[in-house]
Amino acid sequence: MSRPYWIIAGLLTLTAWALAAWLYPSLPQRMPTHWNIKGTVDGWGDKSWATFLMPGMMIAFLILFAFLPALSPKHFEVDSFRSTYLYIMVLITGLFAYMNGVILLATWQEVRAGPRFMDIGRALIGGIFLFIAFLGNVMGKVRKNFYIGIRVPWTLASDRVWNDTHRLAAWVMATVGVIGFLLIIAGVSPIVALGLLIGSMLIPAVYSFIHYKSLERRGAL
Repeated sequence: MSRPYWIIAGLLTLTAWALAAWLYPSLPQRMPTHWNIKGTVDGWGDKSWATFLMPGMMIAFLILFAFLPALSPKHFEVDSFRSTYLYIMVLITGLFAYMNGVILLATWQEVRAGPRFMDIGRALIGGIFLFIAFLGNVMGKVRKNFYIGIRVPWTLASDRVWNDTHRLAAWVMATVGVIGFLLIIAGVSPIVALGLLIGSMLIPAVYSFIHYKSLERRGAL
């Protein structure tokens, strides 16, 4: 059952490596490696490592995800939501592949002659919002563990608080992900969109504290 997830993640990783190898000859020896929120280059690096940094991180990430289940302590195993765990693995791999493509194309855009065809800041943030929306689609299925989810003291202390908090987080993330993506498309400042994202991520954590204390006062934990 897990094989399709690993196949998709593997294909995404191979695609990232193939794109990096294909663009490598056309990239300058010193290439952009970081852009600020306005899409302006503010970091540079040697292409011998910068080109393949993200694909290399993808391999390291997949190795980590392969071993995390075996490292899980008792009562915090990922086996209880393994299909969701693997789905999230594919989502994160897909985000890495997308970011790799955007960064390499933006680098190529910086060194070629002609008009710019992509706003890297808007492209990256828009992709992150889509990732958040898809992640929210399954967040309610994540069970208590030490690796994924809203891991604050109050969720880790109570299965009920964990499950209720993640059902709320699923709704918040899916909603904010879609709204944020639409704002980026509509031309709203990425800073405003990021503010929405950061602010919304506080909601589940605050809720978990309030919910836990409410159950604690009623002796319902």
